[in-house]
Amino acid sequence: MSLFERYLSLWVALCIVIGIALGHVLPGAFAAIAAAEVARVNLVVAALIWLMIIPMLLKIDFGALGSVRQHWKGVGVTLFVNWAVKPFSMALLGTVFIGWLFAPLLPEGQASSYIAGLILLAAAPCTAMVFVWSNLCDGEPTYTLSQVALNDLLMIFLFAPLVALLLGVASVTVPWDTLLLSVVLYIIVPVIIAQLVRAAVLASGGQPALERLLGRLGPASLVALLATLILLFGFQGEQIVRQPLVIALLAVPILIQVYFNAGIAYWLSRRFGVAWCVAAPAALIGASNFFELAVAAAISLFGLHSGAALATVVGVLVEVPVMLSVVAIVKRTRPWYEAA
Repeated sequence: MSLFERYLSLWVALCIVIGIALGHVLPGAFAAIAAAEVARVNLVVAALIWLMIIPMLLKIDFGALGSVRQHWKGVGVTLFVNWAVKPFSMALLGTVFIGWLFAPLLPEGQASSYIAGLILLAAAPCTAMVFVWSNLCDGEPTYTLSQVALNDLLMIFLFAPLVALLLGVASVTVPWDTLLLSVVLYIIVPVIIAQLVRAAVLASGGQPALERLLGRLGPASLVALLATLILLFGFQGEQIVRQPLVIALLAVPILIQVYFNAGIAYWLSRRFGVAWCVAAPAALIGASNFFELAVAAAISLFGLHSGAALATVVGVLVEVPVMLSVVAIVKRTRPWYEAA
């Protein structure tokens, strides 16, 4: 993990400060950026999000799907948690905490938008950062690669209907045209582009050439993420300055669902006799989120100024420290796990 990635939460916090300050100093510039939209998709943010997502998707080898059968129990546990538990548990936690317990403390009329953002965050299983978490806990690389490739493939078909179902349950109006456009723009097209580029690079220079390309694009991906956050907080600045408590309240259901889903994946893996080197990354994949996609979908569905966009950004803020704590937990509990 690079120094930049290790302190991602610090950079995100700085982006919050910078974005809020710029939003107050340059309101005209932010208004002009917000106006650059086509079909409710902001063109500036869309370009930044492609810079975020495509380098991460270049790492995915869909050929690794053939090795899924080697770790079928671990894959089954993670698929169950990612697609049958996590989105629904987040919808429940969001409704209980944001829609009920914390509702009097939140801006009036924003609770449903915050819940929508939390659902979008939970409906997209993590892809790129999982490689970092798995490496930190000495996870089985073949399992991690095959699981991530399978999740990316499933997202193409499951993300839109799952989000639509849960947003409907949470009584949030689903703009189907925008949702489908988001899936095309932020999943299908980037996956196709990334795989074409990956194939071309591997054909011309092999794995070393791909590693060099990823090394050059990696910083651009993180800078694009931080630039997107500056824009988001520039638009959300006034609301955050007035009510900073919102950030802390939105973090509560996110933290609970991370530890809850990691615990379920880890416990189920132990019950089914999965090797620890697979169970550890299974817990991490089950708990983490593809926050780049969540941010993109929230912006396109509900707008840059929405509570949904803010909720997904809070997920970015807590991602690194929380996942590092999960890594520490699974490593320290390895003797307990293997005693079974």
